[in-house]
Amino acid sequence: CSKMGKRSRQRQKNQSTGRDSRDNGWGNGYADIVKENKLFESYYKELGLVPEGEFEQFMDAMREPLPATIRITGYKSHAKEILHCLKEKYFKDIQELEIDGQKIEAPQALSWYPDEQAWHTNMSRKIIRKSPLLEKFHQFLVSETESGNISRQEAVSMLPPLLLKIEPHHKILDMCAAPGSKTAQLIEMLHADMDVPFPEGFVIANDVDNKRCYLLVHQAKRLNSPCIMVVNHDASCIPTLHINSGGKRDVLFYDRILCDVPCSGDGTLRKNIDVWKKWTTSNSLHLHGLQLRIAVRGVEQLAVGGRMVYSTCSLNPIEDEAVIAALLEKSEGALELADSSADLPGLKWMPGVSSWKLMTKEGMWYSDWSEVPSSRQTQIRPTMFPPTDSEKLASMHLERCMRILPHHQNTGGFFVAVLVKKAPMPWNKRFPKIVTLTRRGKLIVCSPHPLFSRPPPLKKMKLFGYKEDPFVFLTEDDPVFTTIQSFYDLSPDFPKLNVLTRTHEGKKRHLYMVSKELRNMLLNNSERMKVINTGVKVWSRNSDGEEFGCAFRLAQEGIYTLQPYIRSRIITVSVEDIKVLLTQENPFLSKLQDHAHAQAKKLGMGSIVLKYIPNPSNPAEPQCSIQLCGWRGKTSIRAFVPRNERFHYLRMLGVEVFKDKQGQKPSDGEKEGKEGEEAEVQKVTEEESVAENEGELDLGNGEENRSSEPKADSGSQGTSG
Repeated sequence: CSKMGKRSRQRQKNQSTGRDSRDNGWGNGYADIVKENKLFESYYKELGLVPEGEFEQFMDAMREPLPATIRITGYKSHAKEILHCLKEKYFKDIQELEIDGQKIEAPQALSWYPDEQAWHTNMSRKIIRKSPLLEKFHQFLVSETESGNISRQEAVSMLPPLLLKIEPHHKILDMCAAPGSKTAQLIEMLHADMDVPFPEGFVIANDVDNKRCYLLVHQAKRLNSPCIMVVNHDASCIPTLHINSGGKRDVLFYDRILCDVPCSGDGTLRKNIDVWKKWTTSNSLHLHGLQLRIAVRGVEQLAVGGRMVYSTCSLNPIEDEAVIAALLEKSEGALELADSSADLPGLKWMPGVSSWKLMTKEGMWYSDWSEVPSSRQTQIRPTMFPPTDSEKLASMHLERCMRILPHHQNTGGFFVAVLVKKAPMPWNKRFPKIVTLTRRGKLIVCSPHPLFSRPPPLKKMKLFGYKEDPFVFLTEDDPVFTTIQSFYDLSPDFPKLNVLTRTHEGKKRHLYMVSKELRNMLLNNSERMKVINTGVKVWSRNSDGEEFGCAFRLAQEGIYTLQPYIRSRIITVSVEDIKVLLTQENPFLSKLQDHAHAQAKKLGMGSIVLKYIPNPSNPAEPQCSIQLCGWRGKTSIRAFVPRNERFHYLRMLGVEVFKDKQGQKPSDGEKEGKEGEEAEVQKVTEEESVAENEGELDLGNGEENRSSEPKADSGSQGTSG
């Protein structure tokens, strides 16, 4: 109980900062808190950020609950199938639905989000409970969220990754990444082409809070990418990393940086209702310095020609335009604000302001640094005010910043600015080093711009991680590969050097893969980075497998990464075959259709790939590739797929999966099929559930799973058929 209480208090603490409050749950309830704050109203009225005549609408919107928003995640062809399922199976029925005589408003697509991949709705939990149809819809959302195909994410939180314009070769840094919904967007964009298992680019997702890093791991792991690394550093002094480039040691500069800084969170009042009573102007004054230091560290690590998006969920210019103006002024032309007005057609936003003033919590106003008394000059800093040189101010084009107001499109409040780096930062050129002579020779010390003094250098860190198991790369001649190579007939171009494990000693329980770029990073920054997690699991040890030729079975998480290199033990299956495999626990081989049955009979016992190839001439069937891990037993066959993924694939195949409210047994909805065919989804057994949760769903965060491997017809079963 004490642990739960501690977690609850920590969650409240996190929410009060506004940092992660944009990543909302589905159907949130709202407590009876008085939604009034006179200081907030007087401050924003005086600043004039809201268009004339709209302030009441602005405040009314702030007091209304925030609509729930979802984003369809995953990679392109799979995302299209989920969208098709949502529109055809759920949204159509909801449009005709009435509850207590009131017509239910169907979910609406966000007009500015590409390809109808984001939706919002005003449905509350109370309404959802009143309708079996909505309950089904709700279970669909929960299940798809758990399997990583839908993300509950506030609308405005989706903006920064879109404005970064990610391409698959980009090296990306997410500076303040937890809880990770925007990180997930970045990963998806890297994998725009599903046929490329290892894009050239990668995402380094950082957060200062070690515990929040595990939220980040959970979000990222659902996408099963070999191109994501989670690290744990203070973003304001995140270390410079090195890579080996053509045999030379080079500094790593990022093509894209997301700088979504900690903020006062007053744009989240609609959902984060604690802010109503806690809001004061002091919050922004305390955070401005940290926000500026993080942004400075970001642009220092940005490649020339690269883009950095700076964002907050605060409407306050002290946290927004003031930070951008200070960056631009000190960059001396090295940075410029990009004009993003045409990038998101359909989005309503207000241009950034070039004039603002500052108020203390006692109600004192200051328009210029010269007015600030010396007693206040530690709390109030010159960078909080607009530049006084009108020509310089005009050249900054602060109107290119974007402020989203809640009443314009029924969203939260938000601020975002896109910076492009045109040249190295001037302090990196002007003060590259100070050379001091010592008795042993020359000592070179880096010296940054005096305005942005650095914290002391980081202490020496443990190898590859902080309180984490090590990341140990296998060599090409590792004995592990001998049986794996022959059993799965791996292609000659399989990147063995990209395979790692999490232990130096004893038997390797799980094998993971990273892209060659992340391998380069890990090997060249062992004492610089606190790595929490990287890699996607591709194989797990199965003690029963040794007698059939290989001690390692395939892991579902890594199948899309690994399958392009596997040349044997593949069974091509049909839609009907997948239905059998996912609705029956251990079907006999004879239950497969003739083509798959013939392939299965030719294979010996052990781990297999079950591969569905879409047929463009039959649009009624899924138009995306499906790859499942399985086990070929003596007389039967089994799919090793986590429960929520089973339900996901069954929905894609037209089978309705719907459990009762206790979640203990399937309802009649599971027997709905085309033309009355029965598609009975069997309850997942306790043994299988353990296998899924402890084996297949292992997060790979250094806590190796101790459960026994599933023994799917490994010789002792199926003998009666």
